[in-house]
Amino acid sequence: MRRLAIFLVCLAAVSSLLSCKKSEQEERRKKGIIAVIPKGSTSEFWKTVHAGALKAGDELGVQVIWKGPIKEDDREAQIKVVEDFISRGVSGIVLAPLDNTALRASVHDAVNSGIPVVIIDSGLKSDDYTSFVATDNYQGGRIAGERLANLINGQGKVVLLRYEEGSASTSEREQGFLDSLKENQAVEVVSSNQYGGVTTESAYQASENLLSRLKAPDNSLSIQGIFCPNESTSFGMLRALQEGGWAGKVRYIGFDSSANLVKGLRDGQIDALVLQNPFVMGYLGVKTMVEHLSGKPVAKRIDTGVTLVTRDNMNNPETKKLLNPDLKVWLGE
Repeated sequence: MRRLAIFLVCLAAVSSLLSCKKSEQEERRKKGIIAVIPKGSTSEFWKTVHAGALKAGDELGVQVIWKGPIKEDDREAQIKVVEDFISRGVSGIVLAPLDNTALRASVHDAVNSGIPVVIIDSGLKSDDYTSFVATDNYQGGRIAGERLANLINGQGKVVLLRYEEGSASTSEREQGFLDSLKENQAVEVVSSNQYGGVTTESAYQASENLLSRLKAPDNSLSIQGIFCPNESTSFGMLRALQEGGWAGKVRYIGFDSSANLVKGLRDGQIDALVLQNPFVMGYLGVKTMVEHLSGKPVAKRIDTGVTLVTRDNMNNPETKKLLNPDLKVWLGE
């Protein structure tokens, strides 16, 4: 009888412990702790995504935790961040995968642990996610190609400086750009296999090397147009053009926005910028997750829009919001 009593007491203790653990997990779910994991932490693009995520958290009454790798090529660091949030038992994860395959296992682990995942910005070769909230990047690339072809009157030589292998969002922009130019047989793409990398410095070096091979005997460029698919490559190329004395002398289209790129557009050194809406992306990423956690149906794919900005429309009120997002309200900067 005494052994039975001891057994029953131990069983009750274990049941109580399991019940407490389950209650703690349920409480965390009720509190709505949403982890938002960007590709990187330093660019204006990701700061704007952060601001949008915080606004959604504030409006919807959930806690948003923002954490990501410093560099956008640090796959291991981003995987570790995802795994850490799985261990913490957050309510949901909003993830911008910096590689379309390297994060598949981590996302699968999250979902198997009962933590849904919303993908933002860049695609993942997986069906485990709840929703994909992003720009139509292929269309953004096509818009750039069509504009560049128009600027050079449908004929001439152009180059594409790519971003980083494995990045789904920029790969789609690059493909959209190239596909659009195939429709203009008098436009020749003379270089499309060079990568700028994830920092403005590496992009500057790659741009300088690329342009040095395209110099004519009189030091002018032997090309008529250039396209770069993200903020770091766009600024790196702008620096190389400025230092070579070519800025404004060759038609140039970039992607995304920063203070330096806006100045380049205003000064006539950039002809157009293709812009996403990173604030809306961050906002809808968190909002979609909260709706899913609340049992509401959500779309598998949500398009956050793409806009071509030129000197003609850069001072329009809606365009100015895209070029110069107010980060001070949410980030204090």
